[in-house]
Amino acid sequence: MPFVEAPAPHRSNSPSPYDPASAGPHNAVPNTNSDARRSGRGNRRGHGADRLALIIHSLADVAAAFLGLWILLYLLEANQANVFVGFVHGVADWLAGWSQDIFIMETEGLRVFFNYALPALIYLAVGHGAAAWLRRL
Repeated sequence: MPFVEAPAPHRSNSPSPYDPASAGPHNAVPNTNSDARRSGRGNRRGHGADRLALIIHSLADVAAAFLGLWILLYLLEANQANVFVGFVHGVADWLAGWSQDIFIMETEGLRVFFNYALPALIYLAVGHGAAAWLRRL
């Protein structure tokens, strides 16, 4: 008896991933509205808390960047009369106003470093901690 190959099924006979009625158990269309579809990131309250966490995280990073930039400009003896250097110094003074003169040292470079690095670390710790807490809610 000769070997007869079975005909391939016609496309219209196979279950369609777009038609839930014809989907079998192995190729069922996932429910995109369910929470199981969401990735491990985020929270149950939706995108609002995630967006607020991102804003807080970003503001902490920007504050720390200004403080770090001022430390760098000061230690590299940037021209204090320059408009950009003056702007960075003003922003850094405003951000670190609450922590000025915590460290009193005779070496001016060390004093500036510690008096501006401490608030930068605190902004990073509090901002990133608050953002992580919001994302977990």
